[in-house]
Amino acid sequence: MAATPDMRASDGDRDRVAAALREHCAQGRLTMDEFNERLELVYQGRTFGDLQKLTADLPDIDLHKLPATAQPPAKRPARGSGKGARAAWASYFSVLAVCTVIWAMTDLGGYFWPMWVAGPWGAILLVSTIFGTHSNDGRRKDKGH
Repeated sequence: MAATPDMRASDGDRDRVAAALREHCAQGRLTMDEFNERLELVYQGRTFGDLQKLTADLPDIDLHKLPATAQPPAKRPARGSGKGARAAWASYFSVLAVCTVIWAMTDLGGYFWPMWVAGPWGAILLVSTIFGTHSNDGRRKDKGH
């Protein structure tokens, strides 16, 4: 059945028109202000007629023939490398330094209690660095996805 202007549009129809508007904007046919104005109207549109009005002055674009914009897969960083691991180790040594200074100022020669901070945290940090459980951007990797 051919779509008539009075027929209700689906979310997928609105998404296709929005993608076409993005492409027209990228090619310089629309300014950002025009694009934003039309995009708002796309998601307010209820019928095919509403959507057709937004692209009537633009040439047709076959979205299936557009070049892929996907980038090649990034190389996996070496285990334990990246900002996340460096930040974790920097935090570890900073806290250990503060605890050691406090120990030295209060109980020099006595029981070295900072080992209870350094030991468990250091062991966990070492394992996570070796097995690469930190991503390159500092967030924990999601093992589920």
